[in-house]
Amino acid sequence: MAQEKITQTSEADGKAAFQREMIFPIGEPNTAYAKYFIGNSYLAPISKEQIPFSNVTFEPGCRNNWHIHHATKGGGQMLVCVAGKGWYQEEGKPAVQMLPGDVIHIPANVKHWHGAAADSWFAHLAFEVPGENTSNEWLEPVTDEEYVRLGE
Repeated sequence: MAQEKITQTSEADGKAAFQREMIFPIGEPNTAYAKYFIGNSYLAPISKEQIPFSNVTFEPGCRNNWHIHHATKGGGQMLVCVAGKGWYQEEGKPAVQMLPGDVIHIPANVKHWHGAAADSWFAHLAFEVPGENTSNEWLEPVTDEEYVRLGE
């Protein structure tokens, strides 16, 4: 019981320190999409006007499943790293490290995933690019074996 309390305090301290690093709020636990993530993530809607976007925060080691943003025209996603260190990977390509200020443009219909580095909190703004007949398809998790090989 004492170890669990120490772990919870340490996680809370890490989250509070990370919040001080960035201008955007961490937000609330991302419970609506939790089944598509390994680890805990948080969601803070930033704007609902013109092009809606949110700040998505990942605890260390957290990543989302492989997924595809489908569209028959336009569509896709854009990520802007705002704090911490993370990863982005398209199927069949090496993972790309993301640091504050990095921008990732994800075309529609490309299988990919993104998430935090094992040793860092990570946050990015997520923009859904407008398009025709858009939908998201959530796929399999990024395995621990795939994840531990990042950066090799």
